[in-house]
Amino acid sequence: MVMKDEIKEHLLGTIIPFWKALRDREYGGYYGFMDQDLKVEKKAVKGCILNSRILWFFSNAYTLLRDESLLDEARHGFDFMKKHCMDRENGGIFWSVTFEGRPEDETKHTYNQAFAIYALSSYYEASGDKEALSMAKELFRIIEEKCTDGIGYREAFDRKFQEIENDKLSENGIIAQRTMNTLLHVFEAYTELYCAAGMAEVKERLMWILDTFAEKVYNPEFHRQEVFFDTEMNSLIDLHSYGHDIEAAWLIDRGVEILGEEKYEEKMTPITKDLTRQIYEKAFDGHSLANECEKGVVDSRRIWWVQAETVVGFLNGWQKEPGKREYLDAAQNQWEFIENYVIDKREGSEWFHEVTQEGVPYQGGPIVEPWKCPYHNGRMCLEVIKRCEG
Repeated sequence: MVMKDEIKEHLLGTIIPFWKALRDREYGGYYGFMDQDLKVEKKAVKGCILNSRILWFFSNAYTLLRDESLLDEARHGFDFMKKHCMDRENGGIFWSVTFEGRPEDETKHTYNQAFAIYALSSYYEASGDKEALSMAKELFRIIEEKCTDGIGYREAFDRKFQEIENDKLSENGIIAQRTMNTLLHVFEAYTELYCAAGMAEVKERLMWILDTFAEKVYNPEFHRQEVFFDTEMNSLIDLHSYGHDIEAAWLIDRGVEILGEEKYEEKMTPITKDLTRQIYEKAFDGHSLANECEKGVVDSRRIWWVQAETVVGFLNGWQKEPGKREYLDAAQNQWEFIENYVIDKREGSEWFHEVTQEGVPYQGGPIVEPWKCPYHNGRMCLEVIKRCEG
């Protein structure tokens, strides 16, 4: 498959070298900001989500490619997380630290704890370092004991895990008490931890999360996931997040496969197929995917991570339903759009943050910031290589 060869070349020739070059050899971790003019701000805040995602990426790249330099990068990322991002007094991981590694934003967000579990579990699988697995298990315990109530996962907490306003994962003019986004990435993290450790209590929570997606997050009338919720899991806004739906479809399929429970395959497969079909019919223009639709108004920006998840989502949709050749064509067409317009061809760069539907880059969008990392596009590369070689 031509797409696979092109994507592997892009991974090896652009994404991996780009992120290796952002290694901070003086203070540890990876530099936290590069502006649109490719200037690295070496004293920028280092987001702990950014550093978790980089650790996840290099761990998984090593597991697939077996290049020892990738394991060295992962080890560097793990050392920074262990020494600077974790709160040794109260437990959990901070939201961000200074460029030197001191706590900057002490918020403990469930979403952030989940990404640390995701990264640490992957690093354990790559390196065999039992300390990383122990840290992942401890964060699992913290989420379940401090961030959970009888209905689901709460969102944001202060340093001592007293609940605070969820301003970090609330958008579109509302403050959400619960979010689909956090639930999805807790599921993703627990899937990785279950792969690494096979813990019965993790499996139990994975099944609970799937039930919650099916019964409270998925909206069969509108063929979408709801996004923002109040405490009782009532939807707060008429919003269809196209990127999250195509991402959720394949992440849930993967989790169900790893879970190995026929009951959940029967329960979730119709939902993930419906999400994929709806995105293909309503949000994909034949070449790229719009961002979202709020109250019937489409946001047509082509956001970097949404484009990456579209490739994997449609490739997964085709693998689940081989008769739907249009999904494979969509994945390949989306990759062509990325290759032509989203990848920044300037030497020393990676992907633009966002482009228009016609592929024109927006001005001012950074190349690296606390949310812009090799997690979505790097993972796209790894998934395509594994799926097309397997």
